[in-house]
Amino acid sequence: MEQVNSSMLVRKEAATIIGLKWEGTFAEAGAGGIREVQTEFKRRLQEISDVLHPQELLGLSYHTTDTGFVHYVAVEVGKDGASTIPSGMVKVDVPAHDYAKCSHVKGQSVEASYNRIYTWIEEQGHAVSQGPLTHYEVYPMDQDPYDPEPEFTIFIPVNQK
Repeated sequence: MEQVNSSMLVRKEAATIIGLKWEGTFAEAGAGGIREVQTEFKRRLQEISDVLHPQELLGLSYHTTDTGFVHYVAVEVGKDGASTIPSGMVKVDVPAHDYAKCSHVKGQSVEASYNRIYTWIEEQGHAVSQGPLTHYEVYPMDQDPYDPEPEFTIFIPVNQK
């Protein structure tokens, strides 16, 4: 399949998310560690109140070490949902930010989609934000976490030129 990804700059307003935290190495993530957390999260989704976009499963990745990172599998919640955090879950406040956005579709290479969005950021004269959030992915909630060809939207935090 031809790799075609159109990118654009978008503004995401501040959000509160509730979800499960996963921490590990890039190898552990590649071996399916995050997929297990996605499955567990979906099983427990009904424990979260005031979900704003029930059709969206969020994945937020934060760098912590040279070999690993923290990843949150979550949903965005409103004020009522932010006041009640289910046992074993965490609340994270994500500040408003500008993002480079592109869609990754079934059949494409995930690595190529990421390479293309980073190239687009550079070509536009923007800079990848040096904050702790490295990328933000939005998956269809009904997608199988073990689908070998997932579809999702990629958001890379950027500083505009």
